[in-house]
Amino acid sequence: MLLWDPERGGGGDEMHSSIPSLGRVMVFLAAALASASFAIPDWGEEGVQYGQLGTDVTLPCPGARASSAVRWRRAGAAALPEGSVIQQGSLVLPSASPALGGTYSCHGEDGSLLHSVSLRLGHLPGVPFVSCRASDYENFSCSWTSSVETFLPTRYITTYRKKSLTGEEKRRNKNGHVGLCLQDPSRPGTCTVHRSEFWSSYRLNITEVNPLGFSYRLLDVTMQAIIKPDPPEGLVVEPVPLAPRRLHVSWKYPSSWPKEPHFQLRFRLQYRPVIHRSWSVVETVNLSEVITDAFAGLEHVVQVSAKDFLDAGNWSEWSAEARATPVRDLVSTASEETTTDARLESLAEESSQAPNPEPINGSDPLEKTAVLVSLGIFAFFILAAVLVITILIWLRVRKHGKDKTKPSFLVAATHLKALPKAQIL
Repeated sequence: MLLWDPERGGGGDEMHSSIPSLGRVMVFLAAALASASFAIPDWGEEGVQYGQLGTDVTLPCPGARASSAVRWRRAGAAALPEGSVIQQGSLVLPSASPALGGTYSCHGEDGSLLHSVSLRLGHLPGVPFVSCRASDYENFSCSWTSSVETFLPTRYITTYRKKSLTGEEKRRNKNGHVGLCLQDPSRPGTCTVHRSEFWSSYRLNITEVNPLGFSYRLLDVTMQAIIKPDPPEGLVVEPVPLAPRRLHVSWKYPSSWPKEPHFQLRFRLQYRPVIHRSWSVVETVNLSEVITDAFAGLEHVVQVSAKDFLDAGNWSEWSAEARATPVRDLVSTASEETTTDARLESLAEESSQAPNPEPINGSDPLEKTAVLVSLGIFAFFILAAVLVITILIWLRVRKHGKDKTKPSFLVAATHLKALPKAQIL
């Protein structure tokens, strides 16, 4: 029976070096409980032996007697590999390379078959790469990939324990809470911890095992740090009637996110015209938003993502795209229709070649309005100028009249003053 202890090494790697001895014991016990035994026959059919590439591999011959001679043969080959030797009935293959794999058999002096073995060569497991994510606040999942291509059958043992226990939890679980991170056969390379606590921290142990040994990764997980919701669902984009620059956007919570009042989501909306590359981004806590700066008549693409309301963890991936085109400007549409009608009427006249005494009025209504407004403004300024000139002329004439009256009055007064009183009387 092949069992292992993470404290003793065996190719293991720790992401955090300060691991309490009790935690290591718990990791070992959980690993032991996860698989009752790891005997070599469990890895394949009987008669298979595994060897490590680059090392000396010894193939025993169980049916051979110590005093009798033993002959080894390799299936499909006329001779044994170069450099191989027979020692006490066992075949030794030095510095095994991938080409040395195959079926070997040992025979007695009379040529009878004593033992046959299939040799498979590979590498020890490497430390797996592990990442964890919580799509809601009640469960989290971890995924892993092997860091070494071993060329051998591989198993994974996935366990976890809660790092901080309350007094009641310590009394209830004297050895600490250690459980299995459940693997789903339909999703290889992943496991899930159910009913986790959002404000708690956990230590994950992902152990990779093959017939040559094992290697493990210890990973500390905090729910607030790994929360990443699934993308919002049901994205709908619609034009707003009579609003050429507006689009109404609505969506729903991801179905994987429980609808609880204490755990809400906020959202990020990105949009752009299809012909443009740069995005505009808007954040909101609502399940709908009105885009007010869309381009009239251009198709727009819209996406939305979600994040925990209290800013824990990471934004979700963007949702699937939704597209819509704002309504066209009514004034522009009317102008285009008027121009089109005028062109059609002109073409009809040319085809009939009939004289028409009434000229076709193909001008734009907006142009007419602009001309009238311009004429009105021009007339206003002309009237104002005439009024100002009139007032200035009137003031000048009035001042000139006063200047002529003033000297004759002064002469008369001076003359009267020079006469004797008797004469004046």
